[in-house]
Amino acid sequence: MRLGVDEAGKGPVLGSMFAAAVRAEPAALPDGVGDSKGIAPAKRERLDAKIRNSADAVAVAEIPVRRIDDPETDMNTLTVAAHADALSGVARDGLAGLVDAGDTDADRFGHRVADRVDAVVDITAEHGADETDPLVGAASIVAKVARDSHVAELAETHGDVGSGYPSDPTTREFLADYVEQHGDLPDCARTSWSTCDDVLAAAQQSSLGDF
Repeated sequence: MRLGVDEAGKGPVLGSMFAAAVRAEPAALPDGVGDSKGIAPAKRERLDAKIRNSADAVAVAEIPVRRIDDPETDMNTLTVAAHADALSGVARDGLAGLVDAGDTDADRFGHRVADRVDAVVDITAEHGADETDPLVGAASIVAKVARDSHVAELAETHGDVGSGYPSDPTTREFLADYVEQHGDLPDCARTSWSTCDDVLAAAQQSSLGDF
């Protein structure tokens, strides 16, 4: 039995970040697990269900926007917290696991995650582990499906918000339209992101041009 952990939603300007942890025998996992970014959404959802059915345990942790925007923390620390929170939901003394490194220093990231877990576990971290390790790949899929579901809920409230990433024109258009209509950013926006600063600055410039 081994452990695998990965996160989804570290870079978007909208919504929460999620991390997932999977405890399973690698051979028990369904075929096709791997980096969630290379898997179509419908297939991710099917794999998510199969992973949950075949794994010994699965846990998901959410880091909401209010924590992301807290000036007393940073994304590296929050990514450690997300991995550790998810891992705590499946960890057992004596197990070993691999996490997808969310820091340029993989060893440091692995130690920081392990230090936040009460169970005595042997945790290592590697960059790109979601592409090479089936358990981390499975965790990547579970985390991405959780993130996709979260974005779908945002869309039910606000209309089409796109993917939530700063590079997505639909997301940027949603933010610009929301600010134009309401005079401020939506609650789901990570206001500490430079994208939000840009949207607010553009709105202010546009209002000045009306005079």
